[in-house]
Amino acid sequence: MEQKPPVDADSHDLCTLTDGRAGNVRQAQSLARALGDDERDVVLEPRAPWRWMAPRRLPGATRSFGPAFDELLQRPPALAIGCGRQAALATRLLRARGSHAVQILDPRLDPSHWDLVIAPEHDGLAGPNVLTLLGSLNPVDDAWLADARTAFPAFAALPSPRTAVLLGGDSAHYRFDADAFARLAALIEDSTAEGGSLMVTTSRRTPAGVIDAVRRRWANRPHAVLWCGPSDGPNPYAGLLAWADRIVCTPESVNMVSEACGTRVPVQVFEPDRVTGRPRHFLDALLGLGRIRPLADGPAPFAGDPLRETARVAAEVRARLGP
Repeated sequence: MEQKPPVDADSHDLCTLTDGRAGNVRQAQSLARALGDDERDVVLEPRAPWRWMAPRRLPGATRSFGPAFDELLQRPPALAIGCGRQAALATRLLRARGSHAVQILDPRLDPSHWDLVIAPEHDGLAGPNVLTLLGSLNPVDDAWLADARTAFPAFAALPSPRTAVLLGGDSAHYRFDADAFARLAALIEDSTAEGGSLMVTTSRRTPAGVIDAVRRRWANRPHAVLWCGPSDGPNPYAGLLAWADRIVCTPESVNMVSEACGTRVPVQVFEPDRVTGRPRHFLDALLGLGRIRPLADGPAPFAGDPLRETARVAAEVRARLGP
């Protein structure tokens, strides 16, 4: 196991390390901010051959991630939080220089290489330094939702009930194409036939054919707000979560479903029974808790405690690693 020399007293207190992918950045930053410290966010610049083998530590690995990481190695932070496979190597290297290392998501390597590993329950990872959670780390809580309502006040004028629709895309565990969207749209139109409004956002993963279908189907719908990309202005995703009376989301993204479930409104998931693999275990857990229901069940309101694991995990990190 890597030895840990003392951290330089003048180093940064906290640093997040990711490959820049939105889901990884969001999880790392959410934990950092829940810990209450100002963080430095570093996007790694992985170089061959080390990026192919991360998080395994090969000779010369300290030269693997670009100048911003080179600087960190010279002045390691007190706490390094990484998310994703590339970050798992970076946090290992910083731990060897004295940092406490917290790795988010299963690194597919012995967890003892880090001080703490945080992994979703559906990954099935266990160990004395492994913290598990239902879903993913995210910033959604009452304060975050209040800020989002302030940032997007125009949604208040939309007639209730407001249905937020969060559209993802293809994954290894679910295919979301134009045919799937047509099925989803028919269910939503049936459930909103008596009025209300529709607030729709796509994601980076949404196929172009689905985006075209969204515009054709709902661009002229009364009381509908569509965001299908930067040409529509700033992404109102946070405002949709904050102002929704009901949330509908596609089933493939653990991050997206977790964030929807962080609100206090009913969440309906489209075709959860068609998802495979580990995301299916996550959806089954939420169905068992009553926090989500299938969209096909119809729009009848239901209660469910908000899913807010980030604060609990941050408290456990403090308890394990100290202030």
